[in-house]
Amino acid sequence: MAYIRRRGCKCPKDAKRCTCGAKWSFTIDIGTDPVTGKRKQLTKSGFDTRRDAELAAIRAEAEVASGTFVRETRATFEEYAQLWLKQYQMSGAKKSSIRQRDYQIRSLLRYFGKKELSKITRKNYREAILDMSSKMARNTVFGIHTTAKCIFKLAVEDGDLKDDPTRYVRIPEAKEEEESLPKYMEKEQLAEFLRLAKTRGMEQDFLVFLVLAYTGIRVGELCVLRWSDIDFENNTISINGTLYNPLDLKDHYEILPPKTKQSRRTIDVDPWVMEELKKHKAIQNEFRMKHRKTYHDADFVFARMDTPRNSPPQFGYPMPRRMVERRMSRLVKMMNPPAQFTPHSLRHTHTSLLAEAGVSLEAIMERLGHKNDHTTRLIYLHVTKQMKREASEKFSALMSNVVKL
Repeated sequence: MAYIRRRGCKCPKDAKRCTCGAKWSFTIDIGTDPVTGKRKQLTKSGFDTRRDAELAAIRAEAEVASGTFVRETRATFEEYAQLWLKQYQMSGAKKSSIRQRDYQIRSLLRYFGKKELSKITRKNYREAILDMSSKMARNTVFGIHTTAKCIFKLAVEDGDLKDDPTRYVRIPEAKEEEESLPKYMEKEQLAEFLRLAKTRGMEQDFLVFLVLAYTGIRVGELCVLRWSDIDFENNTISINGTLYNPLDLKDHYEILPPKTKQSRRTIDVDPWVMEELKKHKAIQNEFRMKHRKTYHDADFVFARMDTPRNSPPQFGYPMPRRMVERRMSRLVKMMNPPAQFTPHSLRHTHTSLLAEAGVSLEAIMERLGHKNDHTTRLIYLHVTKQMKREASEKFSALMSNVVKL
């Protein structure tokens, strides 16, 4: 039988109504401790009326009787999130994935950090998702939502949480502007950019951006290309890894497996690009011999051949991503008109040019190392739609002359 009482009431005993705002609570038996043999009890408070406390007690007693009762943890969301992240790390996840999950958890902590896990309601969670959706891209919110679902699922599986507040919560559909095409260069823009890279670029700029534009590989994949990945006889480049160096520290880089299984691939490359790589290899060999005492010889194609200001030589270490980004930013500002392209824009550019050349979507996906990618599909459909429209217009022009006959 539940014990119902009003806790902390300071009203006079003869008062007909509580005016101090004290809350009602209930206490019920939930079983016997198997070790000590003592009875276990559950007390919950915070109810506005006696009736609310009685109804909650009845529900809890029914759950105890049916064997479905869960004594929810008093751990905070932050504590459980860290527990889940630790298990995720021990599962063998890639460091880049762990870093991404950590970012997603930090986003959730802004809403639920010190709040008890069991007190996070579906309404609380939905409000957080809606707030994030008003500030972030849909894909970012979707990733955060996925991580939250994993954390709450673990708590339910461990018997520390009764209901998963993420259940039935949906991410709002993307706004129209989010579905707009990503930035990519037209053929004329690419030609202008590569001319600038060759005539006004810094050392290795031209070859770096030439390879990115003509292969569509990711910047991280480019940074760890080794000469052993280059097959000059068959004109191919093999993708076997990606750079992990979030702090840009020269001697703390790691080479991680490619992003997905599909990312490990071999790409056919234009003979002209291969000739440029041969020239670069000859220059690099000469440079390596000149600096052989300080050269970090790990066979990298795009090894550093510069000395950062106020730093010791970093010859031979892989070129950092941020260096590629900074150098591209410098060049696109010189374009007419100045643009806002990034190294990843060259990957999108490669997609658009392949589509324009009549390459199938499946072949493009395979070349880029994708199993399925919304952005690539969006670019492909845009380019091919334009091509179909132009073909229709040409046919109409042709037939108009025929009709006149």
